[in-house]
Amino acid sequence: MNVWPGKPYPLGATWDGGGVNFALFSENATGVELCLFDGEDGRQETAKVWMTEHTDQVWHVYLPDARPGLLYGYRVHGPYEPSAGHRFNPSKLLLDPYAKAIAGTIQWNDSTFGYEIGHEDEDLSWDGRDSAPHVPKSVVIDPAFSWGDDRPPRTQWHQTIIYELHVKGFTARHPQVPPELRGTFAGLSCQPVIDYLHKLGVTAIELMPVHQFVADRYLVDQGLTNYWGYNSIGYFAPDVRYAQSGVLGQQANEFKSMVRTLHREGMEVILDVVYNHTAEGHHMGPTLCFRGIDNSAYYRLSEEDRRYYVDYTGCGNSLNMTHPRVLQLIMDSLRYWVLEMHVDGFRFDLASALARELHDVNRLGAFFDIIHQDPVLSQVKLIAEPWDLGEGGYQVGNFPVLWAEWNGKYRDTVRRYWKGDPGQVADLAYRLTGSSDLYEQTSRRPYASINFVTAHDGFTLRDLVSYNEKHNEANQEDSRDGTDHNLSWNCGAEGPTDDPEIRTLRARQQRNFLATLFLSQGVPMLCGGDEINRTQNGNNNPYCQDNEISWVNWELDKEARDLLKFTRTLAAMFHERPVLRRRKFFQGRRISGSEVKDLAWIRPDGHEMTDADWSDSDLKCFGLRLAGDGIDEIDTRGNRIVDETLLMLLNADGTSVTFVLPTLRGTQRWDLLFDTREPEGTRRQRLLRGGEAYDLADRSLALFRLR
Repeated sequence: MNVWPGKPYPLGATWDGGGVNFALFSENATGVELCLFDGEDGRQETAKVWMTEHTDQVWHVYLPDARPGLLYGYRVHGPYEPSAGHRFNPSKLLLDPYAKAIAGTIQWNDSTFGYEIGHEDEDLSWDGRDSAPHVPKSVVIDPAFSWGDDRPPRTQWHQTIIYELHVKGFTARHPQVPPELRGTFAGLSCQPVIDYLHKLGVTAIELMPVHQFVADRYLVDQGLTNYWGYNSIGYFAPDVRYAQSGVLGQQANEFKSMVRTLHREGMEVILDVVYNHTAEGHHMGPTLCFRGIDNSAYYRLSEEDRRYYVDYTGCGNSLNMTHPRVLQLIMDSLRYWVLEMHVDGFRFDLASALARELHDVNRLGAFFDIIHQDPVLSQVKLIAEPWDLGEGGYQVGNFPVLWAEWNGKYRDTVRRYWKGDPGQVADLAYRLTGSSDLYEQTSRRPYASINFVTAHDGFTLRDLVSYNEKHNEANQEDSRDGTDHNLSWNCGAEGPTDDPEIRTLRARQQRNFLATLFLSQGVPMLCGGDEINRTQNGNNNPYCQDNEISWVNWELDKEARDLLKFTRTLAAMFHERPVLRRRKFFQGRRISGSEVKDLAWIRPDGHEMTDADWSDSDLKCFGLRLAGDGIDEIDTRGNRIVDETLLMLLNADGTSVTFVLPTLRGTQRWDLLFDTREPEGTRRQRLLRGGEAYDLADRSLALFRLR
């Protein structure tokens, strides 16, 4: 075999049209072997190449005879001293951290651990068995792809509707997707799926993790799996389980084809990324990649005993963001997904963990500074899940400019209000108008708030109004897992019921949540399937359920069809009415010297609320008038949109309220757009004059526009 010295950059396996350059960073290794394999299953090791060249802590070699489709892995030599932070073990075949594709998945075996399982010294022992037959292999890919005239939609934040979905779960049961494409990237770009998303008004799909991930051994041993995918091991590789076309690099092209199709249809692709921890877990975890390449460089280790890991995520480890090569890995990964895979943004799982330079969360940490100065990443959508499990990790409102945040306070307040909890109106006022209390002081805009009521983590919307208690029995953890405090309300009965009154109230509560979401300032995020009554049967943590519990059911009954129609109506209103998606916060001031303020809070008697009203903990019914600024807008299709004045009436009380519609300047007419008391939000009256009374039903929301 011909072997040339190669170059230390770029890291990973790079095909240049003539051969492949391999480069691997390891600060503390004493030697590195490149191992080559045959066949799609990669079980036959055909060659070993010692990487004798070592430049700036990067081991490198060039193989002029290597080609795309080649399977490979590394064996890294060095000290095995867990108490000193070193866990080198060359008997363990390791994935390339920069692998652009990974063939296969792990087949759990004791040999995949660096220590001897059951030994009295546990992980201080050393296991010499070869793990190669049981672990996936890295793949050399050809990066060439015909993108054609692909262009990112670059939808402005204030015009964005995000739809969170799981690649497999969304199409696994879709009757109009060919069976061989269901659950894949290719299935997600089928025309029936595209048409559905278009009619729903979606502008961006947020994919739950698609980086190659690991199904934990303890789950597999119980007949379960890691369905959600928040257990990454390959930060450059689309997960092979979502590919229909092949495992030897075809998965990368299939992902690109999906992105190209969605872009052509005007939809952005946002990736949910997990850079806060890896699938190798704590000190008793397997040796698959980073641990065996350079444990002390890649992971945050305890200062008291470097055998153990600092864990801000509850997943066993935390990546060492203080190390420049770890920062480089993450930045290179992010740039790769933008420049080579053409994605439009990222949602960062447990993002507070990325800001921890020492112990405290530092929102001006190196990670954020680097992103802000980056000419590529500073131009895409950046969304933080602004918390982790460490001390001081709840950082809602504290991320810097350029960042939007999953607004957990929005979720909790909206749930509390519609549940009927007292004293919620004052806080809800902030949430409805963009959460200026969280974002205005840092010079951010209302669209820094990603508003949501439900997400993948927790109850679905249907279950939120159907269960008080979680029902996670299928997870086999005695329901100890999952969130205990969901702020849910079962509307009178736990779980499914045939009681028509309870079913009617549940359906109305779902409409209330959806209407609040789409009428609030900020960016609405809809959890996939909530618009069609998707249920998980009370399981609020189905991370391990790759089955009908998690998959979207496309057999829609009348309730589901009605809810879908209502959701489409709400999305259309969002797109058609600029006052619902303002670029700046309301000021409570008059518009252009007119008599009308840009917003006003209305009591049921038709007058504006006073300070005493805001401090009334029993207040559960109020109105919000949003005044259009008189400036018309051209939408994305070139249509002229008139900025109208809207009036929202909200009543979370258990009794109906007679609400006097406000009068601003003499005689006015209010046109009812919808009322959530109706199954599809259908209007019950056409026009009412200012000063007339409207019967606002218990637990309902009505929307009017000024004629």
